[in-house]
Amino acid sequence: MNSIAQFKESLSQSMPPQDIPAPLKSLWYDAKGDWHKAHAVVDQLPGVEAAHVHAYLHRKEGDIWNADYWYSRAKQQRPNITLDEEWEKLLSFFIKRAI
Repeated sequence: MNSIAQFKESLSQSMPPQDIPAPLKSLWYDAKGDWHKAHAVVDQLPGVEAAHVHAYLHRKEGDIWNADYWYSRAKQQRPNITLDEEWEKLLSFFIKRAI
């Protein structure tokens, strides 16, 4: 997976690509409308990258206190952008890291 276009094309499939890192897999499930699977992918993972996706998911859920906790763990502040914009930014960041 080396482009945003390829990632978005993969959303037509029933399963995420096998070779993508956990943060991208979480974003894939989120884009497919499965918040619970998206959360399960990053829930127990260490590191700031997983924490950042975890924060986004709790923000999407509407649990702002929990989201802010995870943003802090990710060394980020809750962004003042739409959820769709945040998803796109996260996707772009993780695709660039995967290349």
